[in-house]
Amino acid sequence: MADTGTPTWGTPERFVSERVRPVGFHSVRLIDPASGRDETGGLLVDAGRIADVGPHLTADSFPDDTEVIDGRGHVLAPGLVDMQVFTGEPGYEHRETIASASRAAAAGGVTTMVCMPDTDPVIHDVAMVDYVQRLARDTAIVRLAPMGALTKDLAGQEMTEIGLMSEAGAVAFTNGRRAITNAQTMRRALTYARDFDALIVHHAEDPDLVGEGVMHEGETATRLGLQGIPAEAETVMLSRDLKLVGLARGRYHAAQLSTARALTTLRRAKDRDLPVTAGVSINNLTLNENDIGTYRTFLKLSPPLRSEEDRMALVGALAEGLIDVIVSSHDPQDVETKRHPFADSEAGAIGLETMLSAALRLHHSGDVPLIRLIDAMSTRPAALLGLESGSLEIGRPADLVFFDPFMPWIVDAGALSSRSKNTPFEDARLQGRVLRTIVAGRTVYDYGSS
Repeated sequence: MADTGTPTWGTPERFVSERVRPVGFHSVRLIDPASGRDETGGLLVDAGRIADVGPHLTADSFPDDTEVIDGRGHVLAPGLVDMQVFTGEPGYEHRETIASASRAAAAGGVTTMVCMPDTDPVIHDVAMVDYVQRLARDTAIVRLAPMGALTKDLAGQEMTEIGLMSEAGAVAFTNGRRAITNAQTMRRALTYARDFDALIVHHAEDPDLVGEGVMHEGETATRLGLQGIPAEAETVMLSRDLKLVGLARGRYHAAQLSTARALTTLRRAKDRDLPVTAGVSINNLTLNENDIGTYRTFLKLSPPLRSEEDRMALVGALAEGLIDVIVSSHDPQDVETKRHPFADSEAGAIGLETMLSAALRLHHSGDVPLIRLIDAMSTRPAALLGLESGSLEIGRPADLVFFDPFMPWIVDAGALSSRSKNTPFEDARLQGRVLRTIVAGRTVYDYGSS
């Protein structure tokens, strides 16, 4: 039976010392990749932190003033950390605001969204890092961690002040949707970032090889009469980047890989103990080029959806840990940019609210263990970014997601919280639903089914 609950929203404490009523979960499946925990038990939240956790906590274990929640065997895990979120604000508020993105994040179990610097103005100096953080404190109901631009105005030429922005709160540095084609600039950025232990996140896609391409180069593109993007657009750029990492020894993260060939390059780099990691979009893990069907523009993405062989290779790499992180690649686009012929529409799709549910497809199919999925969506990204979250360890921030991994639902684009509705999962039947999201000890989303 499909779910019928009505969600309710809350406002989080703005990460200040305000008294919050304790919350206790019992009879839940505790999943914590950081400790390897996967067992039935309970968890107590007090003063915005995890106060106790383990199989010894039962319904009668909590203090008198605690809100006690019967877990009914559902999953309690560290809140998700989404490393690639385009918020739209400032500059593109008609597509998405930080407030609307945070509501979508909360509904999807994302307790920290890492916003990209592709805004207007670009997040390329201390003032913009501070502005976005202040805006989030005033309007967001989940945590927001900004990435700083790697080059000024994302132009790929002049480096930004990585050290100053790191001190101001930027958790990583990226050129957003644009790859840096100048190898000398990229080498200098990696070298400079190394001195601050800063993470460089790069869109590994050669724009010259992409050219006029709009989807994966292959039989499907030929049949649809669309210009293709070869796998080499990814592998050439990734190979160059990893060679530069070998020279500079700066920390490097490939934002989204999409091809089996790129995995071979990544494996060689990791075998050499280079400081490299990689992410993959939930779209490339669960969809392929055939899903484009009759020119569905909501599935025009960057990197593009690839072949089923590529998708399965990515799933296998995720399961073994070669790929470190899953991202939603949340990229709101409105009707003015999507209601065009496929070749003329903008790339991008929203994904904050559906990332977890879509990822559970891989668990239900037996391809990826649930603890590995949570690791890739919470523990590993938190560790890469130096965040305190991503674990159920006592004393950690009480940023939690509580979900029923088996609850079926149908994606209704109009009911999603994002201001834009360009979901690639429109009308999809998903299995797994977030019941409650907690940030700093406060419930910011409650589906009403717990």
